[in-house]
Amino acid sequence: MMQAIWNGATIAESDRTVQVEGNHYFPFGDVAEGYLHESETHTVCSWKGTASYFDVVVDGRTNPDAAWYYPEPMVGAERVAGRVAFWRGVQIEATAGTAA
Repeated sequence: MMQAIWNGATIAESDRTVQVEGNHYFPFGDVAEGYLHESETHTVCSWKGTASYFDVVVDGRTNPDAAWYYPEPMVGAERVAGRVAFWRGVQIEATAGTAA
């Protein structure tokens, strides 16, 4: 089971992540409600497509653009559809007794 943790809160927890380029992508259904807030940021990956971002907000603190997802991944990147990944200080770790 993998967890995404920031500012003392578990943002996401799942045993169904997929790993792409070293990042764990969590299913949206395994993300706790209320922590992700749409950002205006977008970037382009040459093989996954256009990424959209979320700010992660916990207890009034904001981690800008700390989560990203691909609303319409390109052919070959379908594994990340319906999933979100984290960075910028969000800790991704296996819960006790599980392997990464």
